[in-house]
Amino acid sequence: TGLGMRPEWGAVNGPHAVSEQRLFEQAVQRLPEQAVVVTDANFGVFSAAFAATRQNHPVVARMTAALAKSLLKGPLLDGIDKRIDWKPTKADCKTNPALPLEACVSGRLIVSHVQPNDGGASFLLCLFTTLEEDVEEILKIYGLRWNVETDLGSLKGTLRLDPLTCKTPEMLDNEIQIAMLSYNLVRAVIYQAAQQAGAAPRTFSFTRVNRILKFYGAKIEAATTVEETERLIALMNHYIGQAKLYPRKKKRPA
Repeated sequence: TGLGMRPEWGAVNGPHAVSEQRLFEQAVQRLPEQAVVVTDANFGVFSAAFAATRQNHPVVARMTAALAKSLLKGPLLDGIDKRIDWKPTKADCKTNPALPLEACVSGRLIVSHVQPNDGGASFLLCLFTTLEEDVEEILKIYGLRWNVETDLGSLKGTLRLDPLTCKTPEMLDNEIQIAMLSYNLVRAVIYQAAQQAGAAPRTFSFTRVNRILKFYGAKIEAATTVEETERLIALMNHYIGQAKLYPRKKKRPA
């Protein structure tokens, strides 16, 4: 659907500073049941994988080459698909004192030689997963993570959430909440249009649909008769149905 979940947020500096990984541990508790957690290397750490699996969420996490080598206890080679029991290091336990002594995440460490779609240099991609699907399916699932980057672009750019403008924690919370409500309203409309067209929601332009909603929303609100309201809604839905993404001239990064 492309719908977004309310984010966790906190202080970057000061006595109440909180890390991104700790915010992740809070957010993962609100995920839908059996949602697959897909992370980049910044969250490809033991504490994140453990927090997700403890909530019964499958994981597809990118690892740094250094961490993958450490877990494999050997060189990284294309085609590796090895079962491992991932246990926290002393450093993990030091930064996460709440980790149980017996903490462990069982899964597979996959190493695959990939070629970025943007023509960049090929590299070895290291993924840890608790899923049982074949390697090609795991790579496909990880590829969906790019949707997060485009969605953040919609939130920060189209909905102007970057930079945040409020000065108090209470108003900041309101600003984030309203932005997420606005974002999900557009996504919900896109999902309905996609269902009617028999298309994937991601084939519609968030920016174009947002503009159409803004334009017709004001006109519908000002309508004085039921007939005029219905006519405007029909026009709005017509243009939303045509708000497909234009073909890409450049391929997106892998």
